[in-house]
Amino acid sequence: MDEYQQLIGVISLTMGVAWASGLNLYAAILVLGFGGSTGGIELPENLQIVQDPAVMLAAGLMYAVEFFADKIPGVDTGWDALHTFIRIPAGALLAANTVGDVSPALQLAAGIVGGSVTSVTHAAKASTRVMINASPEPVSNWLASISEDVAVFGGLWVALNHPVLFLIAFVAFLLLLIWLLPKLWRGIARIFRKLGQWLGLVDETREAIEDPSAPAGSPLSPLKETPRKTLVEALQGLEEMHKSGALSDVEFEQAKASVIAEHQLA
Repeated sequence: MDEYQQLIGVISLTMGVAWASGLNLYAAILVLGFGGSTGGIELPENLQIVQDPAVMLAAGLMYAVEFFADKIPGVDTGWDALHTFIRIPAGALLAANTVGDVSPALQLAAGIVGGSVTSVTHAAKASTRVMINASPEPVSNWLASISEDVAVFGGLWVALNHPVLFLIAFVAFLLLLIWLLPKLWRGIARIFRKLGQWLGLVDETREAIEDPSAPAGSPLSPLKETPRKTLVEALQGLEEMHKSGALSDVEFEQAKASVIAEHQLA
């Protein structure tokens, strides 16, 4: 039974460190380093390097920089883009070092899984920030940043003290991401498309959509004649444009209804 609890604890710590690194790497290092140096956490030998004063000082300095950069609209997105090359490998390294004195193969496996968890968490954070930056006010950025910091501190505490509870919440988090990430990416694609149109870099025409009933000037109005497609082909084309972000949810439903109506009248 003790071995089972120890295994659950190791898995919880590994996933917790990887997950927290995707949100705020420096906060995760500070939590582990402070807890280990004060005796509140018994870290694996390979992970005890985070207790070193030099590591904690560097993490604290970078956390202070991120604390402010993460709350400025636009700057936070640039910061996230830069940290794509920092958080993911660091999360993989921390996860690999949480499994203790095991074979190199198990350490590599932990690093691969940990890096994957860090990458999806980082993708969710960065994607959400791009969507939030579309709003004109800065309050949502502050709330998102503070919530992420609280989640890192609270999540690691739960992972260390209540590993089973953390793993249940972690699985729920992954299921939520599976549902949420495609929607976030479509939203981001629409934002960049609108930005490209505003800058004159993207043509607003949608030649692939035939909608004679759309009013002039509507994004769904045809600007060029295209060969008539079968209903299945037309719906598949609309679905691909919706997934890529070229069509918003409302535009997709309007175009789909128009195409179906047109083929019923044909």
